[in-house]
Amino acid sequence: MPDIENPSQPEPPLLSAARGRRPERLPVWFMRQAGRSLPEYRARREGTAMLQACQDPDLVTELTLQPVNRHGVDAAILFSDIVVPLVVAGIDVDIVAGVGPVLSNPVRSREDVAALPELDPAGLQFLDTAVRQLVAELGTTPLIGFAGAPFTLAAYLIEGGPSKDHALTKALMYGRPDLWDELLSKLAGYASLFLRTQAAAGASVLQLFDSWAGALPATAYERYVLPYSKRVFASLDDLDVPRIHFGVGTGELLGLMAQAGAEVIGIDWRVPLSQAQSRIGPGHPVQGNLDPAILFADWPVIEAAVREVVEQGSTAAGHIFNLGHGVLPQTDPEVLTRVVELVHSLPAP
Repeated sequence: MPDIENPSQPEPPLLSAARGRRPERLPVWFMRQAGRSLPEYRARREGTAMLQACQDPDLVTELTLQPVNRHGVDAAILFSDIVVPLVVAGIDVDIVAGVGPVLSNPVRSREDVAALPELDPAGLQFLDTAVRQLVAELGTTPLIGFAGAPFTLAAYLIEGGPSKDHALTKALMYGRPDLWDELLSKLAGYASLFLRTQAAAGASVLQLFDSWAGALPATAYERYVLPYSKRVFASLDDLDVPRIHFGVGTGELLGLMAQAGAEVIGIDWRVPLSQAQSRIGPGHPVQGNLDPAILFADWPVIEAAVREVVEQGSTAAGHIFNLGHGVLPQTDPEVLTRVVELVHSLPAP
């Protein structure tokens, strides 16, 4: 974060792009950049469960810094998981290798929703500590804090884990709108507190992930999801922190997502940035959106794809280069470093 005592210090490129300005170089970072693609990550995480690691401030600090030190990206993103607020609230969640988050007691009735505890700020001390340590280590490099959006958290709670059709979630959403409102309102509170805690400790950008929103038609998203995402972003309005909204498979929802309140809209790899901009409308910087699988191709193919994304992003109000989803575990980290170097070498739009 720029030193407020030294206004002559240039604004970091990522913050500049997120605010719709033109930085001297195009900023780049990668979703899931702190992860299994890095051998140092695998070595450090060995023997430590994911959710245990997410609540260890020293380990969170080390893992978050690894890709910054290796790749030279323009931002760190907190090493965490979108289900951590559920765990802190006392909900029995485990992350099963090869499966994802799994709940032993899904939430499917009024009694289940009523039994969900409030998220106690005192339980987030580890988060405050980790973010403060990272801000001290990162200097002027921005730290991105994040949380899962209410709909995606609800999908995990109702399904009991990942789902291909989200049938149980949709059944409750369509059939019990009163109960749906109760649940989503509570989860919006979880997300808001988790994000505000990170901002208060020094995170300079906040991202809301709605991983499963792409499972919905636009009419359902507008009625049953958008109001709660709006509530989360509105709770952050008093913070001088750029906000990013990202979902997977949300090409048909981009115009609605842009109404939620974030400055920056993240785009997955399915929609060219030029089309995404027309769906979002003017004034919003974009983030994305190289297909993560392209990183397994030969370098000339990768380079051409990177250049195309940069070219398409040049007409947006601002552009943060990223993948269209998270780094895949088998990705060669040296390729990621080359992508960063290439993006930084290209003329700024």
